[in-house]
Amino acid sequence: MTVADSLENLYLNSNSNPSRKITTNFQSSRLLEKKKTPTLVSLCLGVVGKHLEDVIEDLDEIAINFPADIKMAMAAIARRRRLLNDDVIISLADTSWEILDISGSDVSDFGLEKVVEICKSLRAVDISRCDKITTTGFSELVQNCHSLETLRCGGSPRSDYTTRRCLSIFKPKLNDVNGDSWEELDTMEISNGAESLRWLVWEKIDRDSLEILSTECPRITVNPKSSPFGFRGAAVPREALQGITLDDHVVKDIDPKTWAVCGFNPKTVSTSLSSPTELSVAEKFRLAFVERDTRLAPKRAKNARQHQRRAERELMMTSTRAKAIALASQASKSLKSWN
Repeated sequence: MTVADSLENLYLNSNSNPSRKITTNFQSSRLLEKKKTPTLVSLCLGVVGKHLEDVIEDLDEIAINFPADIKMAMAAIARRRRLLNDDVIISLADTSWEILDISGSDVSDFGLEKVVEICKSLRAVDISRCDKITTTGFSELVQNCHSLETLRCGGSPRSDYTTRRCLSIFKPKLNDVNGDSWEELDTMEISNGAESLRWLVWEKIDRDSLEILSTECPRITVNPKSSPFGFRGAAVPREALQGITLDDHVVKDIDPKTWAVCGFNPKTVSTSLSSPTELSVAEKFRLAFVERDTRLAPKRAKNARQHQRRAERELMMTSTRAKAIALASQASKSLKSWN
């Protein structure tokens, strides 16, 4: 006999109130739904997740025969337990994955490059707060994932800085520059750009970056908001909404105590508390120096060429042998022109 049946039997006497009986049945059904019995798979994943650090060294051999959804759940648990790095994500990556959430992890360019070589069908990727991912990782992601529609980035000072440097990667580049308009171009004529990207979630985007994207990449919508009418005629996917965690649906049936052992903080809290003061003064100076050095590199090369030509002229003026060679060359040219 279920709890709902037992509650019904309590009100079978003649003095029972029908409206109260309906309310009680509704509350009991809500109670049953809330306390749904977890599946055996969820319980097993919870146990494995609590001891994940003990199996990481052999994870590539253990996970090779796991289904894709189990691998994704283990990656989500590893991310929440601050254990997600290159080795873990490469061991768990599956060809059928359509979403990838490595936000706030220790995954670097190397790990991301290997994952996107395996997962060719990714539609939504979250690399926010991944301070080890640089412009190289962004480029590999865009070039390998031709179905990528949603990208979540930024979220920390260093990740914001990297994203600003990658704006040119989002811009489409033409193979055929003689076309009359963008509308007449075939997809194959657009190369090296994120041609499939439609939604960009960058919570603390600066005004200049937003203006560049709006002007030069109008097909990309930045930080879309949920609306029953959609956005520009298209429904905003769940993956592109702010304040959500991309892999939440993967672990919804798993006990949160699985990752509470490391005091995991939800992404919405950490991103809202991030501020530019997280970077040390020394790191700010280093990043500024790198940017200035890159900007002045062409000028230094030009100055070096000028110094080389000046040195050659000075050599011609001071060296007797060089003068003789130059005069002999001029005389030879003159003789040839007379003949």
